[in-house]
Amino acid sequence: MENFSLNCAKSYIGKNVNLHLKDGAVIVNVQLRGIHKGEGKNSIIEYTPYCNRRSTQIPLRNVAWAETLNRSLLKPAS
Repeated sequence: MENFSLNCAKSYIGKNVNLHLKDGAVIVNVQLRGIHKGEGKNSIIEYTPYCNRRSTQIPLRNVAWAETLNRSLLKPAS
């Protein structure tokens, strides 16, 4: 399995994903908003949780991989 890199992260921008972290935790059902490039491996991923307007950030080096979600299986909030 390849490392989660800047190029991989760019392909997920605007999509709903589950972020699997290197420590074994999973951030469930978030939409990637963008990437803030830093020097070397200090890039930051900005994401928004489902049904929330506030953005949160996490260092790119903490993410092991991302899993895309099928939006047709998600039930809209009522």
